[in-house]
Amino acid sequence: MDDRERLEEERRQVEERFALVMERICLIRGEKTVEEPYRDYFVAVSDFIRLAWRLYQATDRGLYRSLSQEELRQWNQDLYQDILPDHYDKSYANPAYAAEVLGMDMGPLLAYLYAEIRGEIVFATELRLTEMTILNELFMEIYNLFEGETPSVHAVKDVIYWFNSDYTDLTVSYRIRELLDPDLSFAKDLVMDCDLEDVRYLYYYGEYVSEEELKIARFLNRLPQETIDSMADTYTEGYRKGFEVMGRDLSKKRAVALLYELGFERVVRKAVGNFRALGLEPVIYRAPVWSVNRNPNRKRGFHGTSPNRQYDYDHRYDSALYLKKGFTDRKLTVMKAAYETWKRQAADYGGPALMETFGEEGFEPVNKKEAFSLSEKQEKLTIAHANDSSRLVNQYIPGEETSFTIIAFPKPSIGENFEEIFEEVIRINTLDYEVYKKIQQSVIDCLDRADHVVITGKGDNKTNLIVKLHGLEDPDRQTNFENCVADVNIPLGEVFTSPVLSGTKGTLQVSSVYIGDFRFKNLTMEFLDGKVVSYSCDNFEDPSAGRALVKQMILKNHETLPIGEFAIGTNTVAYAMAEKYGIVEKLPILIVEKMGPHFAVGDTCYSWSEDTAVFNPDGKEIIARDNEISILRKEDVSKAYFNCHTDITIPYRELDEIYGVTADGDKLPVIAGGRFVAPGSEMLNEALRECR
Repeated sequence: MDDRERLEEERRQVEERFALVMERICLIRGEKTVEEPYRDYFVAVSDFIRLAWRLYQATDRGLYRSLSQEELRQWNQDLYQDILPDHYDKSYANPAYAAEVLGMDMGPLLAYLYAEIRGEIVFATELRLTEMTILNELFMEIYNLFEGETPSVHAVKDVIYWFNSDYTDLTVSYRIRELLDPDLSFAKDLVMDCDLEDVRYLYYYGEYVSEEELKIARFLNRLPQETIDSMADTYTEGYRKGFEVMGRDLSKKRAVALLYELGFERVVRKAVGNFRALGLEPVIYRAPVWSVNRNPNRKRGFHGTSPNRQYDYDHRYDSALYLKKGFTDRKLTVMKAAYETWKRQAADYGGPALMETFGEEGFEPVNKKEAFSLSEKQEKLTIAHANDSSRLVNQYIPGEETSFTIIAFPKPSIGENFEEIFEEVIRINTLDYEVYKKIQQSVIDCLDRADHVVITGKGDNKTNLIVKLHGLEDPDRQTNFENCVADVNIPLGEVFTSPVLSGTKGTLQVSSVYIGDFRFKNLTMEFLDGKVVSYSCDNFEDPSAGRALVKQMILKNHETLPIGEFAIGTNTVAYAMAEKYGIVEKLPILIVEKMGPHFAVGDTCYSWSEDTAVFNPDGKEIIARDNEISILRKEDVSKAYFNCHTDITIPYRELDEIYGVTADGDKLPVIAGGRFVAPGSEMLNEALRECR
């Protein structure tokens, strides 16, 4: 059964329920059975539901794609205007406004309900009538509670809890299928079948379409095919090389997840062809819609520019409404059943190929007391569920059998030099593999003589860290550092290791760094025996709010995390480009991590595949794949992993020295005064001479 036939069958099963609930919703505007202030809320949300229903009808009948670009733009504005920044202050999707109008207890609950119902834009676009039906039934169930006397908060919460619990069989199961099944081809069909020179196709996704997506699509349409081919070839070849350098058999895989942002479809189309030539059918899925599937720290799947990042931030922890032990137990059970159903597709899955973007201004969130947040108990429950989920996924998709690749390109919002920067990024993504392999090996040869490494900042940067290295029993055949050139992480340019935790200590500081969508100001972390013991940032006047943001975005709500990686970036060409255009703070961690020393907190670089031997191009085995925590997997796997790995980079301009220290106390300089001094690495300074 193809995707269209599946949708038809689902529609036949649910259309009577949908018709009944829509008939009831259409009466709400004329009813007065609910008292103010709640009546206005239910009327407003029912109007949105009717708009989503009209979108479904227009899509189903083929009318939507016949509209002009201006008509499509107006549809898009009508669907998203309620949460755009200019309207958000008076939107029922805003927890603060909902609380102001509907009460502090009830308002946030109803803001959650509206935010969840807004997912009907996507469901209407994909003709997923079942999802629209259950959302509308949830809306009517809560509306009925308000007819007559105002219900208790507990009664509304109870309905929301059981809705989310009961429907995990649909919401969670379908999400897992989306991640694995190439036959779900909604986005892939758009990419491969639409006329990409006609940018109306962007509106067919159902995502918010800003000028950003339109500009990037038009820009790519102007590029010669050989440039598009080069971009896609670098991306897909990196994926292939990832399997090669990790010693994994790509021929056993049949599918790859292809993740991108709207506007890059011309590159994606070429990438689809490249992957098919490798025997891989792309899986292209959307960023999660249901709160039960969302990750508060990132969007995983295709998406456009957020209509309002504050809206996303306000609803990042909506799951707190129903997050209980019984719920997470049920969710895990449903996940297990879904993976069992799709176990053949899971076995075929080779891993993700991500195409990221950068250039937007940093987002400085406003913390609202009305928005949901996790309690301490829920934070622990979330961590435990993430650990259980990771172990489950690893059963069906073993980490030692998959790989990945990541590449990033700028967006027009990066500034007036966008086109020049785009060309520079293409150049950086295709630097000479062999040249950097040799240079990086010289850095590794120096560091492999060391017992530990010292990293210090200069000027106002107070970084002073000691990183303990593993002992090499056979230096002729073993190494501590991986020589990372262009494969899974594009662009090339780093050597990295998983440090020994005992003896790793000191202060890490950076004046400005992006983690996800957030720009952290004056981020400082203290380490003892390789673990975070304190942290702060200057994003808010209230220091506790800054610590809360660090805990959420970097520690992923853990009380502490170990250093899982120490690396030295060698891509001075990227750094010089960033300095030239003044965009260091706008670059993604994917590029920034190649532009100075960086440290990752969380799991090691080899999590879930530590027992797989990894070798450098010179034939030496990288033995630093474990630390004192990851090795606990041999006794109790639940104690070994944190399911996160967050990089923090010190740019060259804030760096003073990096040097190794031998067991005898001899100093082995790698960087001094912010310049490379290890024998054989001096060429890296040529690009740095261009920096101001």
